[in-house]
Amino acid sequence: MTTVILADDHEIVRRGVRSVLQADGRFNVVAETADGLSAVQLAEKHKPHLMFLDLSLPRLHGLEALRQIRITSPNTKVLVLSMHNDEPYVIEALRSGAAAYILKGSESDEIVKATQEVLAGRRFLSAPLTEWAITALAVKTPDSSDAYNTLSPREREVMQLAAEGLGAAEIAEKLFISARTAETHRANLMRKLNLQTQTDLVRYAIRRGLIQA
Repeated sequence: MTTVILADDHEIVRRGVRSVLQADGRFNVVAETADGLSAVQLAEKHKPHLMFLDLSLPRLHGLEALRQIRITSPNTKVLVLSMHNDEPYVIEALRSGAAAYILKGSESDEIVKATQEVLAGRRFLSAPLTEWAITALAVKTPDSSDAYNTLSPREREVMQLAAEGLGAAEIAEKLFISARTAETHRANLMRKLNLQTQTDLVRYAIRRGLIQA
């Protein structure tokens, strides 16, 4: 049986996807979560065949969670389930290793079709996302001049939590590190991104789609 993890911050979405998969009879949902950091941890623990992953997740943005899952559980096929149909999100998802990009609001049978395509080793994207664009975006190389690409996975985690308004002690508690280490990571990422204030950090995170305005 195909094992699945669902990661979406809306319980009703998780319930809907779970119902579709259970009705099919070939899937076993082994875990669910509402945040990106837990999604990474659960993927590493369960090593599922598939993970449905939202992009707009708290604690760790879906795109960064996707990157980390591809490292910690490389055999897990990640199917992005998102409301975003604009090119930047699709570009980054494909570049980060997504096996499918499904738009929320798609018909339920599209979810099953996506799993079939992905398990067969093929890529799947919702109909509005044209193949020519997908091919072009998938081969597009990352911008080496983008300072964000110089951040370590831990610095990206700290950045999102800090942008959400958490202090060093709260960040430390969530990431199981010391407050001093959290402060060091924050200082390093601020330097790498050439940011001076908390307001700069929040604005930067909003521009990158890591948090909602």
